[in-house]
Amino acid sequence: MKRFRNWLLFLLVVLIWSSNWSVMKSGLSYVEPLTFVFHRFLISSLSLLPAIILLGKKIPKKHGDIAKLLLLGVINAFGILLTNIGLVGEKSGLSAIVTYTQPLFVFCMAVPFLKEKARISKIVGILTGFLGVTAISARGETLLSGLTSSILFLLTGAFLWAVSIVYYKKFLSHVEPIITNVFQMSFGTVLLGLIGISSGNLYFPASTDYLLMVLYASIGGSAIAFTIWIQLLREEEATVLSSSSLIVPMAALFFGWLLLGEIVEPQSIVGAFLIMLGVYLVNRAER
Repeated sequence: MKRFRNWLLFLLVVLIWSSNWSVMKSGLSYVEPLTFVFHRFLISSLSLLPAIILLGKKIPKKHGDIAKLLLLGVINAFGILLTNIGLVGEKSGLSAIVTYTQPLFVFCMAVPFLKEKARISKIVGILTGFLGVTAISARGETLLSGLTSSILFLLTGAFLWAVSIVYYKKFLSHVEPIITNVFQMSFGTVLLGLIGISSGNLYFPASTDYLLMVLYASIGGSAIAFTIWIQLLREEEATVLSSSSLIVPMAALFFGWLLLGEIVEPQSIVGAFLIMLGVYLVNRAER
């Protein structure tokens, strides 16, 4: 029953995050990445505070936990900021694909740091899923030959996301997910706010469309989906959860086509099949 519940929660995260790529891409046409991410962190932090009061969750009292949550917030803030900087120069679908190289980084770190078992079927599943991602991203050139500054920003963001996953799993999995998310979003808000004030980039455009976009990205993508993600990360193996998230870029391609009119190439069908096969192999290995 618990595994079935986790799958339902995971699918909700997939739906929110995959559609959020198109929303973020549209929001970045109004403001700079730093401003957009600051707005997202600020609104998500404020929306999560009442939940803590209502649920009666206690803030960690150990100084070590607060310091670790602070570092997690810094890693998360810079990772999401770099991802949004990369998103400005690429399509939403391709940006999602590059960002979801994250499972490879997680796997490389989870085996030595989390002592997760490197089963053959799990390795094959991860590589199969990544092959699917590569197939989807093919644009008549290899990923390396098409390497741009935007792609480098996205790859760095993916690496920092992987670091935050392994870091939370190793040091902070005893902290309630909603507490963890409030702290990382709040610390991120302060950090990005200080950078924004010093650069003079913090402003809010007078646009209803932008307001709706940033609300969806904040409450949906950060407050709700990220809290669920942390809860799942607390209960599942980091490698299994991160590799299963390869479904997100596949769905992001669909939303990019539906909402932004982005072209979906024929090889995406092959890539989608490989991604689903990879996710199946990883979860089959876990069972």
